[in-house]
Amino acid sequence: MKKTIRFQRSRSESFFKVINKKINNYFKNNKISRNAGIRTHIKTCVMFILYLGPYFLFFTLDFPGWAKLLLAIVMGIGMAGVGMNVMHDANHGAYSSHTWINKFLGASMYILAGNVYNWQIQHNHLHHGYTNIHDHDEDMDAGRVIRFSRHAELKRYHRFQHYYAWILYGLLTINWVVNADFAQTKRYLKRGLGYKGNPPTYRRQWSTLIGTKLLYIGIWIVIPIVFFTIPWWQVLLGFCIMHYVAGFILSIIFQLAHMVGDADMPLPDETGSMKNTWAIHQLYTTVNFATNNWLITWYTGGLNRQIEHHIFPNVCHEHYPIIAKFVKKTAWWSGLPYHEYDSFWQAIVAHGSYLKQMGQKPVVTI
Repeated sequence: MKKTIRFQRSRSESFFKVINKKINNYFKNNKISRNAGIRTHIKTCVMFILYLGPYFLFFTLDFPGWAKLLLAIVMGIGMAGVGMNVMHDANHGAYSSHTWINKFLGASMYILAGNVYNWQIQHNHLHHGYTNIHDHDEDMDAGRVIRFSRHAELKRYHRFQHYYAWILYGLLTINWVVNADFAQTKRYLKRGLGYKGNPPTYRRQWSTLIGTKLLYIGIWIVIPIVFFTIPWWQVLLGFCIMHYVAGFILSIIFQLAHMVGDADMPLPDETGSMKNTWAIHQLYTTVNFATNNWLITWYTGGLNRQIEHHIFPNVCHEHYPIIAKFVKKTAWWSGLPYHEYDSFWQAIVAHGSYLKQMGQKPVVTI
């Protein structure tokens, strides 16, 4: 079992109280819902069309090879878009005030090749609860292949990771299909982890996992080959291209917010206590990027404003630009950090530099 982590409750606890009061007053005074509005509803339709539209076009029209390749790429873009804009908010309970709507849209995780229980434990519980804490935040765990933390074991091949990591990022969602979900279910059930309640029974979780995996393979591979006689190699090639595009996009967006030099990776002391309160910890371990780029902000579901998302994960992403003004100003008045990169490319360079740094032996000064 992992060491129990405890965040401070005394040091600058007023930061979260102040910012939470400001946000509550903003929504109350302006009579605005914290959940998704018409803009997000429209975007939800757009993302599902990008993801599922080409799938049905393959069955109705005969496309040349280059067009099929393009459609597979569009499906990958749509797949990542559904994950960032719909599934993500829904599984945080932020998309709607109605629980059933959140559960329904959160179940889109199954057509993204993932599993809702695993995702809520890994992301909502472990990542949001223990952001950038080595051996607790599994979102920063890439096994031994990529070294994201200075606290992780350094291997000789890590000195090349700033070259090969970019290639491996595209394998994220393929890994969900063939390995990660099965390993996580076994691990999480063994640890008795549940999200907002008791964990599911072994029978229920394994039945759901295996059943949804078979359904997923049936939809994306079996039906096109068997019922629409599309050559098997074209189906598999398109399937892999779609996943690679989606996996690359999702991986990059996450890395730019946490795996950069400005994002701290603190460890607890010998008693399991962290230096800061939970909210202040988010300021130290999270970075925003390209917040003035409307296209990135729109497409990523506001995940380029990770600071706001981490402090208020139960608020729909369409409200992050307004929330950011309160958070940034309050952090400044409190003498706390608020890290952000002006552009997407600045964040990319910062991540590349961080990968290189983590692949080298630390310089020892005397």
